[in-house]
Amino acid sequence: MTELWNESAPGVLRLPSGRLVRGRGLRRPLPEGPVPTYAVHLLGRTPPETPWESVWLRWPDFRLPADRDTARTVLTEVWERAAGERVEVACGGGRGRTGTALAVLAVLDGVPAGEAVAYVRRHYDRHAVETPWQRRYVRRFTP
Repeated sequence: MTELWNESAPGVLRLPSGRLVRGRGLRRPLPEGPVPTYAVHLLGRTPPETPWESVWLRWPDFRLPADRDTARTVLTEVWERAAGERVEVACGGGRGRTGTALAVLAVLDGVPAGEAVAYVRRHYDRHAVETPWQRRYVRRFTP
């Protein structure tokens, strides 16, 4: 098993199950400390190369995933891997798409869909999940 994230590190969200996931903005410098073992880049165009395993989930800024079935598969894998790995979800700014993905992870972890945005705003970033359609996407997401 890999050493997990430090719960007090910047951007780390603790889900109710105890799983830790880091959210971050790719336009900001990489935080000091351990790097992810697995990352999902939520971007509208090809992400930068990383020395760790990563996946690109096509997701334009201020929008929703281009392919919702793929998004479900990828985010489910993030949730599963977070049980024993340092996983990260990241978009350009680290709030809208990242917050939406973290809220979906909260739903997968047992948070009711209607409460997931508030959970992420309380425990990750008060500005997370930026648009009405992102909030609706989370509310309608079923595990």
